[in-house]
Order: sequence, then structure tokens, then C-alpha cells
Amino acid sequence: MTKAALVEEVSRVADLTRKHSEVIVDTVFRSIILALRRGEKIELRGFGSFRLRQRESRKGRNPKTGDRVDVPPKKVPYFKPGKELKELINREMQVDPESAARVPGSGYTPY
Repeated sequence: MTKAALVEEVSRVADLTRKHSEVIVDTVFRSIILALRRGEKIELRGFGSFRLRQRESRKGRNPKTGDRVDVPPKKVPYFKPGKELKELINREMQVDPESAARVPGSGYTPY
């Protein structure tokens, strides 16, 4: 799914204009990015959590020349899916997806 497809889905489900939906999606993404920059972890109950992992500096190789290079330490975002998300993904689709169980406490159907 692309960002544009997500915006379209929000627009359709929430009966909003595409522009309003785009603002909502951008705000959610920007909020997650800013929280991670501040070193916070984001927990979305029923979905999962975003965290940062610290990678240490290491020696690498330039694939073009084969020269050894120093790779500096860096922070890498990491997503850990929640139990409910794993169950929803692994559960077999029901005959009528519209009548399928809703994500607990979220108020929306995930598919």
C-alpha cells in the first residue's frame, strides 16, 4: 500500500475530502517521526510499537573499490507488531470481510 492509497482509504472510510485525509495521514507520520527523534517510543495498542535501535560504528567496505571505510554509529527505527495485529494477519479471512471482527478499541475494521 502506498501513501496515496492510504490517503484514499482514509478519505473513503471517514467520508472526508482527499485534502483533509492527506493532512491527517501526514500529521500521523510527522508525529511518529518527531517522537522517534526525541528518543521516545510510540505504542499503538492493538497495532504495535515503534522504537529506535542504536547501531554501533563498524568497519565496512566500499563495494565499488573494495576500500575499507568507517561506518559511523546510527539510530535505526524498528517496528514491533502487537499481538492483535499478528492475530489479525494470521487469521483466515472470513467469507464477508465487512462483517469481520474489529480491531479491539479502535473503532475501525482493518480490511
